[in-house]
Amino acid sequence: MSKFEKLFQPTNIEAFDLHTRTAMAPMTRCFADPETGVVGQDVVDYYRRRAKDGIGLIISEGIVISERAKGNPGVPGIYTQEQIDSWKPVTEAVHEEGGTIIAQIWHVGRLSHSGLINGHKPQAPSAIAAQGQVPRFRKPYEEPEEMSKEDIKEVVEQYAQAAKNAIEAGFDGVEIHGAHGYLIDQFNSDWSNKRTDEYGGDLAQRLTFMKEVISAVIDAIGKERVVIRFSPHKLDKPDYRWDDTEKAIQTYTEAFKETGIEIIHPSMLDFYEDVQNGQNLYEITRKYWDGPIIGVGDLTPESAEKALQAGWIDVAAIGRPLISNPDYLQRIKNGDALVEYDAKKHLPELI
Repeated sequence: MSKFEKLFQPTNIEAFDLHTRTAMAPMTRCFADPETGVVGQDVVDYYRRRAKDGIGLIISEGIVISERAKGNPGVPGIYTQEQIDSWKPVTEAVHEEGGTIIAQIWHVGRLSHSGLINGHKPQAPSAIAAQGQVPRFRKPYEEPEEMSKEDIKEVVEQYAQAAKNAIEAGFDGVEIHGAHGYLIDQFNSDWSNKRTDEYGGDLAQRLTFMKEVISAVIDAIGKERVVIRFSPHKLDKPDYRWDDTEKAIQTYTEAFKETGIEIIHPSMLDFYEDVQNGQNLYEITRKYWDGPIIGVGDLTPESAEKALQAGWIDVAAIGRPLISNPDYLQRIKNGDALVEYDAKKHLPELI
């Protein structure tokens, strides 16, 4: 275990006292009731096991903030009282094991289909359809409805209310999902946002919606309990990258500082991908951000330790290995082999 000194080190990040510098990355599992968005005992057991293993910060699967925010069948919600109440046993179980859990609050925007959202058209900054099909629904993305300013205001309020609901449900905080081509990221990206009002324009101006969401959530529950996730890559266009990563990161971090947010979660599929001049995304981000950074991207215990030792990140988020290894940290401590993730085996059921 000595070679994983940083990984197993306790740390304090704003409101979160973490047993280790590990996080459970948010992973969509679709185990909520498809009609109500309510979670059950299987989800309680799922998160309890990871908390018992000693994972420092559990970031929940994406939890939608409204009916129209939904983009997959079976995803959980946090906008009705029944949904809020269903999360309480989950957060209680994590806390009983000494863990910390935050809710990832989510709106997929145009990455949806009217068949999933009670006949409504998907919402987006501009009426431009995404490429591809809705995951697990296997129907092409539809042309979305361009959001009016009234729509934007309503959705910002829904984010804030979802954050309040998460605290009521016992979560220790929230992560705002602003990555991977979902609604916030659709406003941030020039190929999905063609608006000519204050929500369009150059990158700094396109970040306006994101800043409004962050500010509303901070006002609702306090900046010490809020994380923002962002990324260059998109679900519906995996090869998309910023033209100038360093300039983009500088623009994003300036926007984050305007809102007062303290914790950021840049997201990459491959942590060590060379995004510009031989540098990874986190190496660049650290130049412009002194506060806590959560890192993710197919990390192994060894590569996570390297990133922590380098100071690029403060917490290493682990994804699929935590699905196939609920005792992930114990296996590392004991020098035991990890069970390889197999979608056919691990996707249909909770472990």
